[in-house]
Amino acid sequence: MEAATELGAGAEPIESMDWLREFGERYQAAWNAHDPEAVAACVAEDVVWEDPALPEPARGRAEVAEFVRMGATAFPDYRFSEPGAPAIDDDGLVAYVPWRMTGTNTGPIDPPGFAPTGRSFEVEGVDLWRFRGGLIWRYSAVYDFAGMARQLGLLPGRGGRAEKGIVGVQRLRARLPL
Repeated sequence: MEAATELGAGAEPIESMDWLREFGERYQAAWNAHDPEAVAACVAEDVVWEDPALPEPARGRAEVAEFVRMGATAFPDYRFSEPGAPAIDDDGLVAYVPWRMTGTNTGPIDPPGFAPTGRSFEVEGVDLWRFRGGLIWRYSAVYDFAGMARQLGLLPGRGGRAEKGIVGVQRLRARLPL
């Protein structure tokens, strides 16, 4: 039963495209103001928030607000823009919202504890929003997290010595019993 709930069973239809645009403007403004409470006010109390940057989904407004705080600490100049218009799926239950995020890593990324690299990034992604009570109830972000980590210097570039070293370590680890 939990799997069906996680996929969005119980989501309510999106009122209209105009409503979605207005909601999206308020949501983006909250992010660009680096305001954790304003972002959290856009989500349901029992939200399940999935983002590739999180090891486990954030659950509830308090965890979403903490995710926003961590982002603002790590990337104090981050900014979101919309490279395209949002869309609503045929059954009216899922909004697809494209975005572009830019920023510079001048603060610690904690967890897991990375030191600031001073490097900038630009990443494009799509949010999937399911609503209940006029608030985001199920949230999924889709973007190239590995590409973002490479831009920030947190992962080695493709094909280089560092990547080959990581592959070697992984192969050794794969031979060990769990």
